[in-house]
Amino acid sequence: GREKVVRGFWDGGRDWKVRFLPDETGTWSWKTECSDNGNSGLHAKTGTFECKPNPSPEPIFQKGAVGHEPGKYYFTHNDGTPFFWLACTAWNGALKSTDEEWEHYLNQRKKNHYNVIQLVTTEWRGCDKNAEGLTAIEGAGYIHINPDFFRRIDRRIDEANAKGLVVSPVILWALPFGQGRHLSPGYTLPLEEAVLLAKYIVARYQGNQVVWTLGGDGKYYDDQEPKWREIGRRVFNDIDHAPVTLHPHGSSWVGELYAQEKWYNMMSYQSSHSNGEKVVNWINKGPMAQMWSKLKPMPYLNTEPNYEEIHFTITDKDVRNASYWSLFATPVAGITYGANGVWPWLAEGERILNHGDKAGVTGWRRSIEFPGSIQMGYLAGFFNQLAWWDLFPANELLVSQPGEKTFNHWISVLKSPDDQTIVVYIPEKAEVELFNPKKLDYTAQWFDPVTNKYQKAQIQTKDNRLKFTHNFGNDMLVVLKRKEK
Repeated sequence: GREKVVRGFWDGGRDWKVRFLPDETGTWSWKTECSDNGNSGLHAKTGTFECKPNPSPEPIFQKGAVGHEPGKYYFTHNDGTPFFWLACTAWNGALKSTDEEWEHYLNQRKKNHYNVIQLVTTEWRGCDKNAEGLTAIEGAGYIHINPDFFRRIDRRIDEANAKGLVVSPVILWALPFGQGRHLSPGYTLPLEEAVLLAKYIVARYQGNQVVWTLGGDGKYYDDQEPKWREIGRRVFNDIDHAPVTLHPHGSSWVGELYAQEKWYNMMSYQSSHSNGEKVVNWINKGPMAQMWSKLKPMPYLNTEPNYEEIHFTITDKDVRNASYWSLFATPVAGITYGANGVWPWLAEGERILNHGDKAGVTGWRRSIEFPGSIQMGYLAGFFNQLAWWDLFPANELLVSQPGEKTFNHWISVLKSPDDQTIVVYIPEKAEVELFNPKKLDYTAQWFDPVTNKYQKAQIQTKDNRLKFTHNFGNDMLVVLKRKEK
């Protein structure tokens, strides 16, 4: 007796299609409604189809699509299984890749435990046309859709899903400043045309395994807030849809503005690309850390921390620091990786469009083998061995915080509500002391995020405190688990 509402889309010529992702096996019936009631080919058509179990062993087919259950700070499959988000940023991947390149990329990401691909679905400031020289639309005040452009995107998203990877498509890139901004539909299109293009893209990919990114790199506050609220409401509020977020520009926060919107299901933020004090403090002490407990529960995700090799200064250590700090600043949900040669899909020797970058950026094929790229797979494996969905920020357990004196020595703590599990991220050598008011006994293990190896940790318990020493050559994590009686 359940009903779902989705939109159809024009696919060129006289062809109109509807794509739908059933969430239950069995017989489904359908009926069409067309704004032109006199169109006998589109209006009041009816039929049925049979949904059968998918033979693929991939979790998105066996456990169900990824969604957000109200009241939770993380994504789950339809059957309730928690989904730890580990995304890779390939903004131009679907626009520029060859069949061989996309296959190689997806296989390597899957092998290294990535389960989400972030990509752009139209031309934008980082890619003025696709590999065939096509653009998604023509015009601005009155737009014309190019279905041939989108057929390439169709194939790339289908191929990612077939390998068990969720796709997070950016619908309207929106950065309102910087070189090439005139190429981005979220910046150039008037409200009506932006809504129409967004509705078209959602209709085209609503049958896929997706998490929507309505706007990319945008300014969604001040004078732009009414526009983006209206787009979100008109695109999503009258249909059934996958989770939706906005990808804000660097170090901007939109939490209080959108948390109560019906269509908004994921709090995405971008910490920006720096290992300096301002950005590090924004991650550890900024609005995400301060506001997550005050707003509607949803996944909090840094979907653009440091890109590896950006500015030729960001290393794997900087990638790890930003990623772990982000994960520990809010309830655990996941993280996104990026490399400065992967997101633009650079061939060796190619330059990034409209970003003022110097020559010498490593191409995408070698960049996905960077140390930080591999270590993010270790990160996912580490958390997936824990009941990570039950871990919450707990820096109040620290007796002292070295990060208050030296910003990049910030120690982060997570714990379960029952204190059965405590996880500590320690970026530099340090003597660490935790309050232990319940006088619990714990076993302890070190985890090395560089080598993906564990070893036993020695802890001292005295005066309701736990003490241990980090004396390693790189950042480390310690996992404390209460001893069984």
